[in-house]
Amino acid sequence: MSSPRFVGIDVAKDQLDVADSSGETWSVANHAAGIAKLLQELPDVELIVLEATGGYESAAAGALATEGLPVAVVNPRQVRDFARATGQLAKTDKIDARVLALFAERIRPESRPLLDDTQEELIGLVARRRQLVEMLGAESNRLRLTRHGPVQKGIKAHVAWLKKQIKLLDRDLDRLIRQSPLWRAKDDLLQGVPGIGPTTSRTLLAELPELGHLNNKEIAALVGVAPFNRDSGQLRGRRIVWGGRASVRRTLYMATLTATRYNPAIRTFYLRLRSRGKPAKVALTACMRKLIVILNAIVRSNRPWDPQLHPREA
Repeated sequence: MSSPRFVGIDVAKDQLDVADSSGETWSVANHAAGIAKLLQELPDVELIVLEATGGYESAAAGALATEGLPVAVVNPRQVRDFARATGQLAKTDKIDARVLALFAERIRPESRPLLDDTQEELIGLVARRRQLVEMLGAESNRLRLTRHGPVQKGIKAHVAWLKKQIKLLDRDLDRLIRQSPLWRAKDDLLQGVPGIGPTTSRTLLAELPELGHLNNKEIAALVGVAPFNRDSGQLRGRRIVWGGRASVRRTLYMATLTATRYNPAIRTFYLRLRSRGKPAKVALTACMRKLIVILNAIVRSNRPWDPQLHPREA
């Protein structure tokens, strides 16, 4: 009886370097013909792992998943940490592919179903809106600093264009969400929570589809607001939060700032932590965790926000 076969694929713009758990390596072009050839060479595998590479992995991952093959797209930092832990410091494309195959065999990351076209469109719109907002902030800062008339005129024109584009994107996002009964229901539930506005709701729908499907600890860790111990022997270090989905965490941070003023459960919790001497940043992070846990419970139960249902203790 043959042992399970695990495959790692190192993705570049033009090439896919492939390795399996037997140590065999080969390469194919990262285009339709190359991916079709790859599918012929992977008829029976336990798991295929690729790194997220800013979109270059999408075509291969999509084709593999469409054929029913188990595919996991993982965070490159996880793989680098794994490589260092196994003593693999050298880095080439073929070595990276072998590391990915070993990562697949040892860690067994969970394979996830492909996003449909609508989900991908939502993610793309949310990401583009974030880029435009960042550009708008940068241009607004430049406008405050410049005193030169022609430069001011150009910046003002660009600011006006950016605002128009953001408004158009908001319209497209609203249309996309409202045409899906499931998303529309989730959006209504999320925006019913004090502190959660359209931007936060859309970001959660697009970039945190696991909301409502995981337990409290898992969803907090996925966002990056779960505290981790740093203890060794008799040393008791400070618990810290790290990792997670940075874009979701940034949006949740802004929502939590609002919630500490207008959401009774979050505000009471924040003030209690501050009265106990917790630094503002620590208290705010704890409130971020509490807020995402509340949102997770609301989506999971499909019940709208009710202050009586959410205790004011962590």
